[in-house]
Amino acid sequence: MTTEDENPWIALKPPVSDAMTYLTFVEHNLTTETLPQLLQVLQDQELNQSIGWDLVQPLVSLVPESEKCLLAIARLGNPREVVLKVSESLTLLELDELSDNDESDDEEVIKNDLRTLDLGGSSKAGAVQGLGLTAEPESSEADLPLPVLQFRVMLSMLSILHPRIKTKFPSRFLSTTLQAVLAAYGKARRNQDDLTYDVVKFVNTLTGTKRPHLPPRKSSTNILQANLHGAVADPEGQAENPSEEEKDMQKRLLQSFLTHILEDYMLSLPSVEDVPGMAWSSRFQEKLNPQRTVLGKESYVSRFEKDDRLKSRLATVGSISALSKDLDLDSHDIFATIMDPSPELTGLESNEDDPPMSPKDIPLSKSGALFLLAARKAVETLYDKASDTPPMSIFPEHATVLQNFIGNAAQNTSGLEPEALIDTVLFLGLIALENNDVGEPQSDDDFNHYLQNASLLSANTPSPSLRYHAHFITSTVLRSHPHDLVRLSFIKDTLEHCPYENLKASAVGWVKGETIEANPPNPAPSESDDGTSIFATPIALQTLAPFLFPDLSDSRLIQPALGEGYAQFKADLSFYLASLNFLWLLLVAEHLHDPLDIQSLYKNGGIEGHFLGPVRQAVGNYSQGLKDGGELWDGEQDVSGEADLRIVNDVLARIDDMVKKLKWS
Repeated sequence: MTTEDENPWIALKPPVSDAMTYLTFVEHNLTTETLPQLLQVLQDQELNQSIGWDLVQPLVSLVPESEKCLLAIARLGNPREVVLKVSESLTLLELDELSDNDESDDEEVIKNDLRTLDLGGSSKAGAVQGLGLTAEPESSEADLPLPVLQFRVMLSMLSILHPRIKTKFPSRFLSTTLQAVLAAYGKARRNQDDLTYDVVKFVNTLTGTKRPHLPPRKSSTNILQANLHGAVADPEGQAENPSEEEKDMQKRLLQSFLTHILEDYMLSLPSVEDVPGMAWSSRFQEKLNPQRTVLGKESYVSRFEKDDRLKSRLATVGSISALSKDLDLDSHDIFATIMDPSPELTGLESNEDDPPMSPKDIPLSKSGALFLLAARKAVETLYDKASDTPPMSIFPEHATVLQNFIGNAAQNTSGLEPEALIDTVLFLGLIALENNDVGEPQSDDDFNHYLQNASLLSANTPSPSLRYHAHFITSTVLRSHPHDLVRLSFIKDTLEHCPYENLKASAVGWVKGETIEANPPNPAPSESDDGTSIFATPIALQTLAPFLFPDLSDSRLIQPALGEGYAQFKADLSFYLASLNFLWLLLVAEHLHDPLDIQSLYKNGGIEGHFLGPVRQAVGNYSQGLKDGGELWDGEQDVSGEADLRIVNDVLARIDDMVKKLKWS
């Protein structure tokens, strides 16, 4: 008796036993130690096609040792059955359970991956487009969590399986696969760059794209190189080739899939040290105004050149953007998607059980399309590369974008959307303003609605950089309206009704800007004609005074119990300081006194009695309360609070000095 006859893996093969009996034997004896024997058995094409698809899930649990067996099933098994099993296994993948404890390891892996990238100097534009990233780093797949390795192996299988399937309607299999890949990918909260690399290479393999991929990790088996060497024909294959419409269906599925991947990737990016998403807005502003970079603070451009995590973002988004062009995803199609106000469908289709009948039935991801358009705009604006993106005006296009992606939320949540999404929306608005492309709102209501949405971003978003960009857009668009009454109306509405004190502080800044612009110290003759701005008359300040300098005489600021009033004072501090500083400006700028009737405003408007007096009293009370043993003392010195009170006291003192000097008291 030969050794082979004594080996049950060989001895029990059909026809000695039937396929189901042999499958049961394999499942009961499957371990990492028996994988070499199973690999030998799987070379039997007929047996592989009978039992291979049933072994997919058990073998996935044994990755990475089971790679060769899984790839043998992909090459020799029944592709239609196996592709469904792989799709099913993908949906069971536990990518959402990756541990946060691996963060430091992930950062080291990213550094290893990017040591081969040349992202400095003139190669930055190439990095954004995903070009030239072909070198293979020295990092090992041992660095990757098991679910990521399993995901990679299954995508390698799918890269082999789909080209093997010969049917009139391959899009039906592709649709199922892409849904499964997207479901698995969307669960991940870590290793997004690794997973995205695998997805991009998978799509490249399916389409035969020759563009270089992201830098791959070194694998002992080169698994995602997935060539078809040794793959057998589809046993159920049909001779008739797919129609042109069917080919278009497959391309559209891949286009849609790619936008959903980009959406999930961008929305997964954490804000690291106020770097929201790709920080497109900040990088664009730095390019336009490099002199505004704060001394001693590293620029965003520099951070994206040096920080490995940020360089990885550049390479990943650039690779997806480049692949979208390889798939002939037209910028006008992308633009139409983000301008569509209809609710977004989930997944790649409206109903997984109801396959699309034509390419038109397959929508792009709205958020993914937005990110993709911004990525293409970034190539134009940040790297001065030619592109074919449609122009965008503030009205109506950017107003529609703001409404579709930000303005559809309740006011108490606007600005709390993912920071990568907010950054992208603001970036498109900044481009429109830089191109002096404001456009024409259809009505004053449309104009005000846009400003409300933009200003809420400046009030609510936690990111300081995004608040600045939103404020810049709001202020610039507000100043662009030719009618001063419309501008005054919006400012008054903000001061009177806005619940956010930091936004009311911005509104004070708008009043200040309008007042200074309308009242130059030495007006030219053309600035003194009949077209006088309302901000050059007493009417504007008289209208706004009750909201600029509100009556605080009955407010919590001066109530006997200091705790609640002090908390409210700190929340409202930005508005109080803005109003106090504006009042001091009105007093010190003597050329404003007569045309704006500042003396009457101050003396007859009750500013001293109902505004300055209560603020002065509150500051005194809180200063005493913060002392050791005071009502606000909590065991340690409130250094920040004391500093705030000193600042308010300083402004009050300067106002008092000017009032005495003017003899208005």
